[in-house]
Order: sequence, then C-alpha cells, then structure tokens
Amino acid sequence: MNDKGPSIELIGVSKSYREGDRTHDVLVDASATIQAGERVAILGPSGSGKSTLLNLVSGIDQPDAGRVIVGGLDIGALSERDRTLFRRERIGFVFQFFNLLPTLTALENLMLPLELANGASGDEAEGRARGLLDAVQLGDRAGTFPDRLSGGEQQRIAIARALIHGPELLLADEPTGNLDQDTGELVVGLLDELVEAAGTTMVVVTHARTLAERMDRILRVDHGQLVEA
Repeated sequence: MNDKGPSIELIGVSKSYREGDRTHDVLVDASATIQAGERVAILGPSGSGKSTLLNLVSGIDQPDAGRVIVGGLDIGALSERDRTLFRRERIGFVFQFFNLLPTLTALENLMLPLELANGASGDEAEGRARGLLDAVQLGDRAGTFPDRLSGGEQQRIAIARALIHGPELLLADEPTGNLDQDTGELVVGLLDELVEAAGTTMVVVTHARTLAERMDRILRVDHGQLVEA
C-alpha cells in the first residue's frame, strides 16, 4: 500500500441529468482540492449530488463540463478501459448496502478482488484476507456467509474488502447509513483507524455528523457548488 494516497482536483465540474422533459443540474461549476492523504467528508441533502461526486472521481461517470484530476490523471481523458483499470487497481469502495456476494464466505469475499485484479496466489490472497479480517475484529467469522452476519459485521467485511488490494483512494457512500448508532460508531472507528494507518486518501459521503467530524475536513454540496462546511 502506498504511503500517501493521491490528491483530487475538481475544476469547474458540472453534471446534469434528464428527468423526463426536465434537466436536473446536480453540480454546477464545482471546484475543490483534496490533498494527498487527506480524509474528507461530503455533506448535503439527498439528491444534492454527493454520490454523483464519487462517481465522477472514480470515473464511473464523466462530467458534462470541467475536469476531474486524481493523482495527476485527468480521469475524463482516459479511455473506458483505462478508467476501469484505474478503479480496479487504485480505488476501494465502501457502499451503504454492503454488496457482499451471498454465495461466498467472508474470507472468500475478501480473497476474490485480489485473485481477479492482482492475480495473487491462493495462499497470498488468503493470508492478506485473514490479516484484514483480524484487523476488523472478525477473524473468527472467516467461514461465515453474509446472511449469517449482522449488518455491522457485513459492513466491517465490506471495509476490509475495499482495502484488500491496498488502494490509494477510498470512496465511501453512506457507510453507516444502515447501522444503528452504536454499531455505526464501531464501524467508523475501524474505518478511520485503518485508513489513517495506511495513509490512504478518503472521501466519504455521509449524513452522519459524528462520522464527518472525525475527518480532516468537511465539504458541503450547496446548490451545485462545493463549499467548506
């Protein structure tokens, strides 16, 4: 894993979507800079463009105008294939709804990304996976399938999976949205601890003020703009 994740620059980024006969402007000439290794929370009401922002940074979506630069790479200038490789090799995702594969055990859910992306051997992948399971305090749940895990346990597995390949950048979309307060605080503590230890750049979209306040900085999406909160 890199000692320090990439910087992120959003330069005059605009993005809109068609809704029937109407155009909905989500981001309008939005600009911001996130420093390498910084942990930043994005706040804003539902529909304000927070998740759109993550999609643009990861190259899942492209802006209508402006530039998104991650670690010196202009994401919009990459081919679709190169954007896919960029996500697979350099980005980790944590989702609100966990997105674990139900037919794989906790251990297998962690091993799969390594085997697909890095061509890691079975022993190498298993060793890395077991180490991260221990880090999220679930070493004893390695052989358990997702439907036998609590929501908090599934989210801790999802965090471990997002970090398994040593990403430079971690993107988290409402990582505590489906958890009760106590479980959410446990998950937040583990996420914060692992990311800080790795020096990974992190952008987290959240409604949870307690999570946002643990970050280095808070930005808010306000009428399509990114402003300091």
